[in-house]
Amino acid sequence: MKIVYGPVPSRRLGRSLGVSPIPFKTCNYSCVYCQLGRTTHMTNQRKDFFPPEELLNEIKRVIEVESSHREIDFVTFVGEGEPTLCKSLGWLIRKTKEIADIPIAVDTNGSLLYRKDVRNDLSEADVVMPSLDAGTAETFRKINRPHRGIDFEAVVEGMEKFRQEYDGEIWVEVMLVKGLNDSAEELEAIKSRLSPLEPNRTYINVPIRPPAEPWAVPPDKESIALAHAILGDVNVVDITAEETGEFFTEGFINPEDAILAIIRRHPMREEQVIETLKKFEVEERGVHDSLTRLEKSGKIKKVEYRKKVFWLTMEEKRGHDQSET
Repeated sequence: MKIVYGPVPSRRLGRSLGVSPIPFKTCNYSCVYCQLGRTTHMTNQRKDFFPPEELLNEIKRVIEVESSHREIDFVTFVGEGEPTLCKSLGWLIRKTKEIADIPIAVDTNGSLLYRKDVRNDLSEADVVMPSLDAGTAETFRKINRPHRGIDFEAVVEGMEKFRQEYDGEIWVEVMLVKGLNDSAEELEAIKSRLSPLEPNRTYINVPIRPPAEPWAVPPDKESIALAHAILGDVNVVDITAEETGEFFTEGFINPEDAILAIIRRHPMREEQVIETLKKFEVEERGVHDSLTRLEKSGKIKKVEYRKKVFWLTMEEKRGHDQSET
């Protein structure tokens, strides 16, 4: 599959069928905690990166196959960067709703909600999940490292306008990074920005997979508890634990193809890889052999993060940020 993947287990959405309408690491942020590494194509320009009709045809094909024998809780436009950069996102949402009676979510950094066309595009989604990791422009620049054309106050005002216009649910995610946004002062600033949004849910998250910057680690337990205490009246939900659940492997003819497809979008702990590939009736030793072959070929990389072994595609750790010209 080119742009549709899963279903994958999601701590927020259950069994989520992902739709990625933009190329890998095309974004207007380069967040220090991003599990896919640093942004390699930094842009703030909306356009169609792929023909919209081809995207819709693939969505339709996968939904027809998957929904016949597997429960899908959400179709999620999530991207391997920022999905609202896709100019035809609104059209894709509307057409997907015509295909199947499955709730639609959009996982976005929220940066473009100051634009009326983006708010209109997201208006027919059932759930919109913007990120808000900072309460001040200074912290915003440190943690999200936005495109030079993005203004923090415009981002927050755009979220507030969207809340006023939107009838669906807004689930805000706050990603906490040790030393950046986990102090009482920073958390109070975030709360001051969250309160006007009246989010249906506020998810407190931490980097559980290897981040773009190795120093971007989770806060200690005391800081997470402080976040709950300060943000508690904005419908806080804790998702700081590691995710569980099965990853989709059907349709792959061998375990190595499955490994590459999964970890391209979702870096996995080694024990997750072993458990997932049991469906191929491959013994644990065979899984390790496959990982070794892929590593020697330069396609994947082993990373130790917080005393756990993760596997990532080499593409995920390439390069430094590049700005559009």
